Amino acid sequence: MMTKPGAQRLSDIEIWERYCDTLKRAGQQIFRPGAPTSDFDRAEGFRYLTRLIRIALEMHVEHGDPDFPTFMHPSHETGKIGSDNPDNVYLSARLDGRHEYRVSGQRGEAVVLNFATKKGGYANRDCRMGGSGFLDATQMQFAADGSFKLILSQRPHPGNWLPMDADTNQLLIRETFLDRNTQRPARIRIERIGAGAQPQPLDPEKFPAMLERAGNFVENTARIFADWALNSRRKVNELIAADQAELQASGGDPNIYYYLGYWSLAEDEALVVDVERIPDCDFWNFQVNNFWMESLDYRYHRIHLNKRSASCNARGGVTMIVAHRDPGLPNWLETTGHRVGMINFRWIGAREHVQPTTRVVRLAELRG
Repeated sequence: MMTKPGAQRLSDIEIWERYCDTLKRAGQQIFRPGAPTSDFDRAEGFRYLTRLIRIALEMHVEHGDPDFPTFMHPSHETGKIGSDNPDNVYLSARLDGRHEYRVSGQRGEAVVLNFATKKGGYANRDCRMGGSGFLDATQMQFAADGSFKLILSQRPHPGNWLPMDADTNQLLIRETFLDRNTQRPARIRIERIGAGAQPQPLDPEKFPAMLERAGNFVENTARIFADWALNSRRKVNELIAADQAELQASGGDPNIYYYLGYWSLAEDEALVVDVERIPDCDFWNFQVNNFWMESLDYRYHRIHLNKRSASCNARGGVTMIVAHRDPGLPNWLETTGHRVGMINFRWIGAREHVQPTTRVVRLAELRG
């Protein structure tokens, strides 16, 4: 394949060195002022960077062709971004807003399913990921067997249609489950309409830009969520209603009302989170994260509760306990060796957002 005049040549080692230099700068986030300094937290920070590298290469290189898009998981059990929801399955595909796409599949058993077209993203310095279209499953038409078809385009289409802009570059799908171990996920496919039979071999002229986006994604993602953690540290052990517009501008779900907080507990302390009453809603959950805003390891530890898994009290509310050791009470959440981190609470589809309250007590008081 001939190289166009003025295009970067892969014989230029600078392309690779620039990518490596970007990753090197990303490592500075682990040592930024205010970040935890224990060997444990720093080890998690460096592991976090390796996870971001894997996600970035999958997103922008392996699944980076908008002419022949394929789905990847932008957050999962061993790769986590921005207080990832342990009750979610996330899917992402690269798009080009100048084209049209067809998404099809089977509904599955998620209690919440939605589709969002996005523009921008964490490969850009400002980390803005604005929406160009949003469609919830409650607004869609499904066949009796749960099958569906959805068109993504700038011009309107009859039936299930998700708008795009000329600069749309991503489809993000969220499936939310009450129990991911037992509920069946959706089966979803995507294709660009009129793309042709099969993709061409890797284009050496496009690869430098793909690699550059992958490096920028790692650096910017590490920076923005460390910023959020340090901003939350101004009020420790509280859940504060987040700036919902800011979160949505960074890719958040417009159906969710978010609370964020920074937690810090001594060995003999517990954080008690009370929700006076649970209003009618599609879903709610509460989770414990590390400083880097990764959910703690929910494969092996109980680090989150939701509408189904939590034990409510006689008043219709819920009390949850974050502690280093089991206090022998319902709704205990583990800290898995951490002393500091982030917490967050979500309401989905709630007409009323009841403010969670928090207090720090001694473990001995709880046992008493």
